Amino acid sequence: MTPTSIRATRPAAVRLGTVLALAGLVLLLAAALGRPFVSGASGLALTYLPLVAGALLLAVGPYLGRSGGLAHTGTLRDPFRSRGWPAWALAAALTGFYALVYWWPRHLDGLIRQLDPLALALARQPASEWFLYGFWYTLAVGVMGARMALRHRGNPYQQWRTASVVFFQLAFGFLIPQVLRAFQQPEFYFTYFWPLKKEYLFPSDLAGLVAGGGLGVFMAVWGVVAALVATPVLTWAYGKRWYCSWVCGCGGLAETAGDPFRHLSDKSRAAWRFERWSIHLTLVAVVGVTALVFGSHFAGGGWLGAASGTATRLYGFVVGAVLSGVVGVGFYPLLGSRVWCRYFCPQAAILGVIQRFFSRFRITTNGGQCISCGNCSTYCEMGIDVRAYAQRGENIVRASCVGCGLCAAVCPRGVLRLENGPVGDRFPARTTPGTLGP
Repeated sequence: MTPTSIRATRPAAVRLGTVLALAGLVLLLAAALGRPFVSGASGLALTYLPLVAGALLLAVGPYLGRSGGLAHTGTLRDPFRSRGWPAWALAAALTGFYALVYWWPRHLDGLIRQLDPLALALARQPASEWFLYGFWYTLAVGVMGARMALRHRGNPYQQWRTASVVFFQLAFGFLIPQVLRAFQQPEFYFTYFWPLKKEYLFPSDLAGLVAGGGLGVFMAVWGVVAALVATPVLTWAYGKRWYCSWVCGCGGLAETAGDPFRHLSDKSRAAWRFERWSIHLTLVAVVGVTALVFGSHFAGGGWLGAASGTATRLYGFVVGAVLSGVVGVGFYPLLGSRVWCRYFCPQAAILGVIQRFFSRFRITTNGGQCISCGNCSTYCEMGIDVRAYAQRGENIVRASCVGCGLCAAVCPRGVLRLENGPVGDRFPARTTPGTLGP
């Protein structure tokens, strides 16, 4: 294509995408109000086909005809990506949706009922608010995953990483749990482990799975082995990136739908200090809840049972709902894409401790080539001041790093490399490891 035809293609794709997305939104609004224009499977297709097609065109349109690599022009002036009114409106919509899903799902009944044909086909049961949530979540990862793949074409690491998170969300985060329900099996999520899914180590839950026989026994064993064996071994070998940037559904949403906001992460030392306290306190909290549940189980209830029940409900409300959903996703447009992962995720806390002290993973730097452009620090979604390490020629070995590789992708001089090597060789330039801040 010639430069002129490329420039013409982009606005045309965006205009068509806008028309299709608006048409889908009108039909979606009608369903939300309980007055769909067409019901059943036809109504479902009529609503979501133009909506998804329009969203795809809007997402990938700006990148059509461009060569690989990132275009930074306008990022910090775009009101949508720099906390302007569109960002605040989106944050309000996201937090409102999460509040409805968690606490007032009856207001979503029209949208839920519209998905009944799909839910009956997959799970042989009518849709629920969680089916709606999982469906929309998967669509967001898929649509924005296409944008991510096109934006980073020519970068194999980003291509494979994006394909991985889309696959795991579609297969393990949405389809498999629904199919399990169709066969009267527990709605089990194989890519979530304790402490992210705290109940997967609770004695009563494990006993319930084992009582179901064959597949239930496998689920119980998988949950224990994944949490206590696979997690430390894989993190030792590859760092926390194997999970946080390649498998986890939370990370998958952050790396796709949250990508336009990754530069908004707070790089200040105050944010780093808060992060160190908040994420480890969340880990302490879930360990305490689990200990109470175990104590109650073996003590036969009593006051310990009441305490464990109260602690479990409180943890579920504060951490499982408010922090992971309402704040963790709703604040993407204001605080960046990894609010939950950086500040509160107990799984990330465990992986981070292993990565910081025992893992083979590190990001190596070639300080002699660094021109201090700051792209690496700007696009670090975890708020790490990558440039400070690059200027010193020091390896980056941080508990918070999720190994997304964007710092290396945006570096114009090839200063940064994601590598594995002997654990003892990670700090060749430091005399006092761990003294450098964010």
